[in-house]
Amino acid sequence: MADAKVIPFDDDRSRGATGKAAARRRGPGGRRRGGEPVAVREMAAVPVQEPAPALDAEAAGESPAPERLGGWDRKIAGGLAFLRRRITGDYDVDEFGYDKELTDQVLMSLLRPIAEKYFRVEVKGIENIPSEGGALIVSNHSGTLPLDGLMMQVAVHDNHPENRHLRLLAADLVFMLPVVNELARKAGHTLACAEDAQRLLESGELVGVMPEGFKGIGKPFSERYKLQRFGRGGFVSTALRAGTPIVPCSIVGAEEIYPMVGNAKTLARVLGFPYFPITPTFPWLGPLGAVPLPTKWTIQFGEPIPTDGYPPEAAEDPMLMFNLTDQVREQIQHTLYKLLVQRRSVFF
Repeated sequence: MADAKVIPFDDDRSRGATGKAAARRRGPGGRRRGGEPVAVREMAAVPVQEPAPALDAEAAGESPAPERLGGWDRKIAGGLAFLRRRITGDYDVDEFGYDKELTDQVLMSLLRPIAEKYFRVEVKGIENIPSEGGALIVSNHSGTLPLDGLMMQVAVHDNHPENRHLRLLAADLVFMLPVVNELARKAGHTLACAEDAQRLLESGELVGVMPEGFKGIGKPFSERYKLQRFGRGGFVSTALRAGTPIVPCSIVGAEEIYPMVGNAKTLARVLGFPYFPITPTFPWLGPLGAVPLPTKWTIQFGEPIPTDGYPPEAAEDPMLMFNLTDQVREQIQHTLYKLLVQRRSVFF
């Protein structure tokens, strides 16, 4: 019978393999099974091992493949690529100055921990915001400083299935302040005028407006959660012209971040501000008094009010605008009361 062919592991071990196999055949362990020595069968059954790979890519001085990068490596690589694009100017902004990449990578990343960890924003009714196309989100305004608009922007982006961006309409004062002006435009905010709002809506954007304006965020703490006048209903006219739905939004929790117990009107006129707030902590504690209280927030989006069923001339009908404005205002106010009844605590 011919001996089984044994594939050697290396040259040294292959020498004298026949003699060793013969010695094993003569011993008690050399019994034959199926006409073949046991030792030879066991050696033949050993799989052939591939040569050990050379030094890996990192040890050899090569750049590791992208799929081998860890979580932090990917973040660092993405950050470096982002900085390179900013330095070389290889990024896009729209006609309003909106920088989507900067908003996603930087501004949202800065605001997100405040929304999730500090104010612990709870979002309800996000399904009422359409997945595509324009829509006008109308909300109450409060809090002494306009943090509620920023939190609403994060809430829409992070909770909507399509991660849609909210383009806020801001007051003139926002675009008169240095640094704030540039950041606001980069984040997608634009001047609160009918022309800009209509262009955004017709291009399929989500637009956010807070019709109370400074009357809302500058009202005293004793009037919290009582909606102020909604202007002349210009936002309704804009939605009618664009044929987009109006989504009412109610925010609870912002009223208590800076309880406004007084207003230094003389100082406000000198500084050119609509009001100068006095709170239990500001200006008494200096910069520390500007830190908002960590209240628990709830943002609820109501059922949309359609406007596409009206004729084109409806945007010029003052009675229709008044009725729709009152309908939106009543829906927001009713939801505020309902959320306040359900709230167990201001902070928890």
